[in-house]
Amino acid sequence: MGKQAMLDHDERYAWLALRAVPGIGDVLCKRVIERFGSPVAALRADPTEWTTIEGIGSKAAQSLRSYRADDLAISRELDRIDELEYDLIGLTDPRYPVLLRMIPDPPPYLYLKGGLRPEDHRAIAIVGARRASGYGRAVTEQLSRELATRGFTIVSGMARGIDAWAHQAALEVPGRTIAVLGCGLDILYPQEHHELRESIGRHGAVVSEFALGTPPDPVNFPKRNRVISGLSLGVVVVEAAEQSGSLITARLALDQGREVFAVPGPIGRKTSVGTHALIKQGAKLVDGVEDILDELRPQLETPADAAPGRKQAGQPCPPALLPEERTVYECLSAEPRHIDELTAALRLPPAKTAGVLLQLELKGAIRQLAGNLFIRIE
Repeated sequence: MGKQAMLDHDERYAWLALRAVPGIGDVLCKRVIERFGSPVAALRADPTEWTTIEGIGSKAAQSLRSYRADDLAISRELDRIDELEYDLIGLTDPRYPVLLRMIPDPPPYLYLKGGLRPEDHRAIAIVGARRASGYGRAVTEQLSRELATRGFTIVSGMARGIDAWAHQAALEVPGRTIAVLGCGLDILYPQEHHELRESIGRHGAVVSEFALGTPPDPVNFPKRNRVISGLSLGVVVVEAAEQSGSLITARLALDQGREVFAVPGPIGRKTSVGTHALIKQGAKLVDGVEDILDELRPQLETPADAAPGRKQAGQPCPPALLPEERTVYECLSAEPRHIDELTAALRLPPAKTAGVLLQLELKGAIRQLAGNLFIRIE
């Protein structure tokens, strides 16, 4: 089946083909979708149209002109996805997580086992050391259970130690949890987590941006970590050594405009060094679930008057908006406006604009449309 036929037959083909275009990484892929609206439209467009996108010059357009998708490899990948009963959801799919879509470099698509729900936007990541202490385990399980009981989805990386305990505790409530892999969805890693993974697939979701068969190479995990933080309102670090992946996740969360929390540990313990450093740098100290809820409450409380369809006549703005939220809200109207235009008009850092837009969307004050366009809900 040729390229045109495949485009007409299966949009998943278009996502895989688009991501394989030389020089098109996650950031440019997002811009391409914002410009053309879908991977099908992007691949059908004349390559010269791509030069209107920031970061794509004539050389890249020429590369696109000579690009030929590997139909056989893509067909095999799609067949394998179907055989394993996985899903492949792209940026434009309504199921694609709204929080993740708003980061600067979201995965163009996710391989998915299980199901994602709209309520998963109330997500908290819990991460930490693989070789964690009994104290770390107790704190992790307590926080995970209490957050899951209150309706939060627990996000983590299904690694040994803190990650696995966070997932398991959420399932025991029972609650929802999402595992983000640093390998292909068909690769079982770690091996001993087979039952945990199956349980997450039944009662939550297992996701990966990596092609099937991709091994858990170290280079994959920083990319995995940006998805963990990107799916979440905030990241809780329980135990972390001085140089650990959990600290990378925390830094990525800050870059994405998300909250960072850290649990203090005993002085002198290696796994306390990372969390204590985060606290010194301004992370919220956590000694109970209320510390997390207090920090996130402004993002989560949606007054009835601000809900879609409930706005009172004469009200210029929904109540209970923070000053910075009100400023962004008043820059919007019923006419769609692009996030880059808002960022320029407000003179805010891109991550800050994205964070405020996210808060407004969670409060029901605005709505995001395809292509990173936003409207105010009247």
